[in-house]
Amino acid sequence: MDGTLRLMAVLAHPDDESLGLGGTLAKYAAEGVETSLVCATRGELGWAGEPAAYPGPLALGRLREAELLAAADALGVADVTFLDYLDGDLRCVVPTEAVARIVAEVRRVRPQVVVTFGPDGAYGHPDHVAISQLATTAIACAADSNYDEGEAEPHRVAKVYYRIWTAAEEARYEAVFGRVTIDVDGERRGAVSWPDWAVTTRLDTTASWSAVRAAVSCHRSQIGGISALTTLAPEAHRALWGTEHFYRVMSTVGSSHGIEDDLFAGLRSGSARPAAGSTEAGTGSRPS
Repeated sequence: MDGTLRLMAVLAHPDDESLGLGGTLAKYAAEGVETSLVCATRGELGWAGEPAAYPGPLALGRLREAELLAAADALGVADVTFLDYLDGDLRCVVPTEAVARIVAEVRRVRPQVVVTFGPDGAYGHPDHVAISQLATTAIACAADSNYDEGEAEPHRVAKVYYRIWTAAEEARYEAVFGRVTIDVDGERRGAVSWPDWAVTTRLDTTASWSAVRAAVSCHRSQIGGISALTTLAPEAHRALWGTEHFYRVMSTVGSSHGIEDDLFAGLRSGSARPAAGSTEAGTGSRPS
């Protein structure tokens, strides 16, 4: 394998990449890292407009695919793959089939670092929870020479991260977007904040705020009615998109005490060392 650094995000819906990982994807793309995205669905049910104007699942899926491709261009993500599952159905898919599809993408792209949702799905969204489980399983299978899926050679990912949100991030997000909840099996689920001590990696994505703003604005079917977002001053956007937090799930290159400030720490010469000690950083966002 050549020395090119590669980052892959495995997510559930169009807009997850911008609202959840926009700063990270834009930051690394700007640094010359090859960034790719595997999106499980086209978000066919995620209509934020007037109910009467809902165009139907097929038309909305086409619209949201176009929105995602435009957002990926704004973030510098050059490789986008859809797994072709239906929005809302991920927890019902055949796991072995879905894992095989993700394995095929991991072996094709051959990233050193993969990022996905945490086991809580950010706010309990079943699709987010499912893609976390499927992606985590696929990463293990992709490295297994006994796992036969296609012609690509096995590939061992070096580092795996879950995107997580701190209480401070949630507060800043909710100030703009309001509290995001979802009703699942008769129970209302909401945002899950991780304690500061659980954060293993904190990225300063301030320099990418304008790219994130542009990417988020591409998802008009989802954020078109959020006037607070369109009227934010530049400094507020910098704060909103300026920090993203992660939990390091697995690393084959070891780890150090303290908080990393680079997902590729240990994978490149001169990579950033763990940041010294503070336990809170600015703000990020949370996919919907």
